[in-house]
Parts: sequence; structure tokens; C-alpha cells
Amino acid sequence: MRFLKSTILATTAVLTLAGAAYAENPMVGGAAMYADKNIIENAVNSKDHTTLVAAVKAAGLVETLQGAGPFTVFAPVNAAFDALPAGTVDNLLKPENKEMLTRVLTCHVVAADAMSDAIGKMIKDDGGAHPVKTVGGCTLQAKMDGDKITLTDENGGVATVTIADVDQSNGVIHVIDRVLLPKM
Repeated sequence: MRFLKSTILATTAVLTLAGAAYAENPMVGGAAMYADKNIIENAVNSKDHTTLVAAVKAAGLVETLQGAGPFTVFAPVNAAFDALPAGTVDNLLKPENKEMLTRVLTCHVVAADAMSDAIGKMIKDDGGAHPVKTVGGCTLQAKMDGDKITLTDENGGVATVTIADVDQSNGVIHVIDRVLLPKM
């Protein structure tokens, strides 16, 4: 009986610790985000990122974002894609526009694991604005708006990080409310 009690207590402790590890990550799109899964494995479970996932697949970037990284992905929600001019997403998803789609998507990716406190420190150290070079060749301007990080694209569009520091096995996701566009 004593053995059974200790086994139950030990199992409960392990499950509690495991749950606590997962609880550190915020929920995104109604789904738990697990730090031991990669960016794609987590993103496909977010109901708020179905357009982004479809675009990543159409651009052929799934394998890249499942790779070792590290990557920081500024992940626009579906509503951000919906806010683009009518027909933009459908047009970008056409096979003949794969190059432009890839450029748009890679302007949301940084080849580093940048948590929000590190980004905030860079912004502060740079006097209020920090240039962020993306793998797509875009330069975003990171700034603070109160306690929120904002990113300004090369066209002056501003996205706000709405959910920060979603830890991944190969980097981090920061959820944003606008699609960042390269200079056209």
C-alpha cells in the first residue's frame, strides 16, 4: 500500500512538472504551444494561423521552418491577412507568385532566437528603435509602444506583437496583428 501511494505521488509530481513546463508557453489560437515542438508542429494547431500555415506550405517553407534554426517568426494572425486588399492572399498563393509569397513570408523571419526581453533591450540600447534584418532581406524597425513591441515594415505598416515569447524547439514565435510587407 505504501509503495502504491509513493508511486501515485511520484507520478502526480512528474505530471505536474511536465504540465508546468508546457504551461509556461501562452496558448495561441486556442491551442497549447509546446516548447519541445518546432515552429511548424505548433503553428498547424493554431486556429488563428491557418492562412499563414497555408502560405508557408504554398511557398515551400515547411521544411525550412522545421529545421534546426534558430528562428524568430513574427506570425500574423488570419485577421491580418484578411485586412490586406481584396484578392491579395489568393493572388500570392498562386504558383506563379511563389517567389513574391516567399519574400513576404521570409520578411517575418529572423535567423535568431530573440525573446521579447532581448528585443526590448536592443530597442532601449539603440535609443528607441532597433533595425531588425530578416532572412527575406527586409529591415523592420522594432520599437516599444508602452509595454508592447511594434514592428514597422519598409512601407510604414506597423504590426504589434499581441502574444510574445511562444518558445519553440527551434526558436520563438511572436504573434502579430498585421502582415509585414517588403518594399515593392
